[in-house]
Amino acid sequence: MAFFRISMLLVLAVPACATPDAQTVIKQLITPPGFQISLFADNVPNARTLALGDNGVVYVGTRREGKVYALVDADGNGEAEKKYVLASGLYMPNGVAYKDNTLYVAEVNRIVKFVNISSTLDNPPKPQVVYDKLPDDKHHGWKYLRIGPDDKLYSAVGAPCNICDPAKDIYTAMFRLNRDGSGFEMIARGIRNTVGFDWHPHTGDLYFTDNGRDYMGDDLPPDELNIWQQTGEHFGYPYCHAGNIKDPEFGKKDCTDFKEPAWTFKAHMAPLGLRFYSGEMFPSRYQQRLFVAQHGSWNRSKPHGYRIASLTLKAGKVIKEQSFISGWLRPDEKVLGRPTDILQMPDGSLLITDDSLGVIYRVSYNAAK
Repeated sequence: MAFFRISMLLVLAVPACATPDAQTVIKQLITPPGFQISLFADNVPNARTLALGDNGVVYVGTRREGKVYALVDADGNGEAEKKYVLASGLYMPNGVAYKDNTLYVAEVNRIVKFVNISSTLDNPPKPQVVYDKLPDDKHHGWKYLRIGPDDKLYSAVGAPCNICDPAKDIYTAMFRLNRDGSGFEMIARGIRNTVGFDWHPHTGDLYFTDNGRDYMGDDLPPDELNIWQQTGEHFGYPYCHAGNIKDPEFGKKDCTDFKEPAWTFKAHMAPLGLRFYSGEMFPSRYQQRLFVAQHGSWNRSKPHGYRIASLTLKAGKVIKEQSFISGWLRPDEKVLGRPTDILQMPDGSLLITDDSLGVIYRVSYNAAK
């Protein structure tokens, strides 16, 4: 199997260093002119994905911690004053979604919900099971969770391996279901590991990131941005990668049988959470830009990623990728943080999680500064 061929892999060993202070990290981050980065919340261990509730409450899922948090910025100054632990001991509760005073949480093997959560942050209810028929494999088992324009819950089940052809259809599949747990439906296949997606504000198409396989070298295969438009689409894994690269083990099918990616990132960038920008705070040129959190490489001889990328689209197609925020990867290759997810706030600012440092940054714009 490929994952035992250690000779093919140049492992990145991040130099050991003391955990940096969040404010120190912020001073080293690089943004376009006019943008500022501040600290929305710290001491949120392994903060991964974000959901916006009523009255500006921000919900945070984690992977390693097994906890779900709620953060409250009561005075609206861009900094959370209160933090609530809503649940502990969950099985990698990475995904969070909110609607109608209900918080939905995706664990590895199930989706649960917390009802009437807005008024019970200091004494949250026990979770109620929405759906519990998902595989319990830990490998790529952590899930992203969103509520789509059709009012359904969307998530995906990753490959239980680096590279394999799972016998069960549920693996490498994106799915949706009603918020009451009924109507489970697999809508796409051939997806290795997506932990980020968003809907185009005008076309309604679902854009999602997919992390490419490991152990094919520094620059193969590229990571992907895909567009899902109709049920039954297949995006190639494990047979083909990035549209036209046949897998050395499973590439026995014609790559033209599968849907090509909408954009390819450099290999091992690890693109995760993404958001289309629709706020009014940023300059108008940022409208409908797609911001992507590139978590950063781990198995590359020279690391890259560790940044927020900005994708410019025209007629729904990506035409350019630029760095929007960088600096988490220092010139000496020491890593200061790993951006994970992005959330647009009601005032048009963006929140960005850093699961390595356990903090949430706030990105705002003021042309006068």
